[in-house]
Amino acid sequence: MSESPHIHNVGAQDFQSFVIDSSFKQPVLVDFWADWCEPCKMVTPVLEKLVNEYAGKFILAKVDTEKEQELAAHFGIKSLPTMKLIVDGQIVAERTGALPEGEIRSFIQPFISSESEKIMQAAMSAHEQNRFEDALELMNQALAKDPSNSDLKINIARILFAQDDKAGSLTLLDSLSDEDKIKPEAVKLRAEIEIADQLENTPALDQIEQSLSDNPSDCEALQHKSRHLSANGDHELAMDCLIKIMMIDRRFEDDAGHKGLLAMFDLLGGEHQSVQKYRRKLFSLLH
Repeated sequence: MSESPHIHNVGAQDFQSFVIDSSFKQPVLVDFWADWCEPCKMVTPVLEKLVNEYAGKFILAKVDTEKEQELAAHFGIKSLPTMKLIVDGQIVAERTGALPEGEIRSFIQPFISSESEKIMQAAMSAHEQNRFEDALELMNQALAKDPSNSDLKINIARILFAQDDKAGSLTLLDSLSDEDKIKPEAVKLRAEIEIADQLENTPALDQIEQSLSDNPSDCEALQHKSRHLSANGDHELAMDCLIKIMMIDRRFEDDAGHKGLLAMFDLLGGEHQSVQKYRRKLFSLLH
């Protein structure tokens, strides 16, 4: 067996300390095996490779079922190899048979948190408590450890936006790969920044209402009103204004009504009930 510090032969006497107690610090993968088991011999090098690759993010505990028959019976082992993943003293997942490396990796990965992910969780907690500077510092620490993590970049961009640093936020979003730029959270944040920018140059709402009172077909006033409504969370009323613009003048600011609706869809996300409702309205209007 490998001499890795992350691999241990365990039995009934030390199962509590090596498996149960350790599982409160990191996941423990218990491999029930036997020397006569040919599939076990196929799985062993894969498990050793993974535990060394993850470098302590999980522990491999090997139980020889021939020597530890009572332990095997206690866990109801009926076929070999059987792998049980233990987290916080509880079995959270299990697999049997000579699985290929990809399946074993997929079996383990959801229960393993990288150091950068733990820092990110602390950062998001600070962000929720409005400790923006602490959150940003933690996020940058996490990004230094995992510079290719697009989710980290998106979260940092959101914190920058919350601190009114729209330029910094956009710079981070622009640095994403083409594939990561279309992630829902990235698209949503970019839409929020765009709407916030537009609102800065928008007249006061009472002035807009006066313009619409004088001329209900004033497309510019309808566009300005939609921005105010969106900022206040009145998304359906905002989209009503944009639909009206499309009905009045598709040429207004190069089809601004249509473009505004698409931006609202990005802001709310494709699964939002209002988006589905107004996609149908848009389809009817276009066709």
